[in-house]
Amino acid sequence: MTSPRDAAHAFWLAGRKATGDDTFDVTSPWDGRLVGTVSVPTPAQVEEAVAAADAVRDEYAATPAHVRATALDHVSRRLAERTEEIAQLISAENGKPIKWARGEVGRAVSVFRFAAEEARRFNGGEAQRLDTDAGGVGRLALTRRFPRGTVLGIAPFNFPLNLCAHKVAPAIAVGAPIILKPAPATPLSALILGELLAETELPAGSWSVLPVPNDRMPALVRDERLPVISFTGSGPVGWSLLDAAPRKHTTLELGGNGAAVVLADWSSEEDLDWAASRIATFSNYQGGQSCISVQRVIADASVYDRLVPKVVAAVEAQVTGDPSDPATEVGPLVSEDAAKRVESWVDEAVAAGARLLTGGKRDGATYAPTVLEDVPADTRLGCDEVFGPVLTLSRVDGEEEAFAAVNDSQYGLQTGVFTHDVQTAFRAHRALEVGGVIVGDVPSYRADQMPYGGAKQSGVGREGVRYAMEDYTYERVLVLTGLAL
Repeated sequence: MTSPRDAAHAFWLAGRKATGDDTFDVTSPWDGRLVGTVSVPTPAQVEEAVAAADAVRDEYAATPAHVRATALDHVSRRLAERTEEIAQLISAENGKPIKWARGEVGRAVSVFRFAAEEARRFNGGEAQRLDTDAGGVGRLALTRRFPRGTVLGIAPFNFPLNLCAHKVAPAIAVGAPIILKPAPATPLSALILGELLAETELPAGSWSVLPVPNDRMPALVRDERLPVISFTGSGPVGWSLLDAAPRKHTTLELGGNGAAVVLADWSSEEDLDWAASRIATFSNYQGGQSCISVQRVIADASVYDRLVPKVVAAVEAQVTGDPSDPATEVGPLVSEDAAKRVESWVDEAVAAGARLLTGGKRDGATYAPTVLEDVPADTRLGCDEVFGPVLTLSRVDGEEEAFAAVNDSQYGLQTGVFTHDVQTAFRAHRALEVGGVIVGDVPSYRADQMPYGGAKQSGVGREGVRYAMEDYTYERVLVLTGLAL
């Protein structure tokens, strides 16, 4: 007779399959069905994984670039081959509509391909003459980048494959061991990634995928053998990690309440239809559970009255339902508790005087795409990250007031600016206190090779393969003496 432990998904300990003493179930947020049972590493197994990574770090750092690039190419190719299977798994464990889940797998394919390319060319150094001063005659400085050490990668539930890829691929590219901790709600995609890594010839001990519960994370964060932390998730948790390990090199991607600014020159019917369509789609994709989803629309008074009905109509046209249906655009949130929290925030805003234009209804873990205007700034919806399919609208007079409204936030991840004026684009780039300004589109655009991260409470450091590789390494100088330069 098969025991629950035998039926559970194994985790990956130092590159090999392993099971622990306990298990937990992963269920669908759409219908509550069991998606999989996952084995939990014991504390002794976690220690074994960390010790193995620490033991192999020097060997791994010296691995030839072609070996690491070949492994990354292999994972990219295998992800592409298994796209549909993995997309179905993401949709089941996360509740993400299958159309978006397929897109997520495609992005992860690209991340590993980009990392393979960067592994082949990454040097990060330069040659520098030192004889610009008399004391440096005959001396030449050479700089190269070397891994800081083992990376602790902590991934969130909203992109359970691609945000794991953004931790793992740059670490492999630079030759840094990695301990990956997936989100407890969505570990199955990360375990599939472990299957593909196990097909490569990376050194034993150079990677582990450990689905440990969140209450065991502090011990990993404090472990001195893990000098680099890459975290994506909520602000309170992220800043607590930084406080707990202030001497570690920590990158935090913590979210935001993304603004889409529609300026006066974006005024034709075609312009406003495009803006409304993009705003409606990207305030609701992933159920609004994206750090750069559109939460705030800040529109110039000259276009506001024409834009609002277009936005409402486009939001009402979003297809909500079964995430396995290819027509579905908006699925459930990750849990019913998450949907109840969003519901409470909207109810609070309406009670404080906000006008509900559409939506505002919950059915289990599903929350209807919702639009409000005149949301008071002192409500949670007015000042915090809702992380749900909710959009607020506000009217401003002119560019200066619009940019001030964007900056009147504790967050600063990305902003979309709808304008045709290149001078306005450069003013936005200079004025907006965010990590990225997207001109002619919503803040939700992200290319996986570009630098991605925020300012203020949105975090520190940057993702994007090459930029993460720089975060995972440090510069070391070599001075050569007695040269005839």
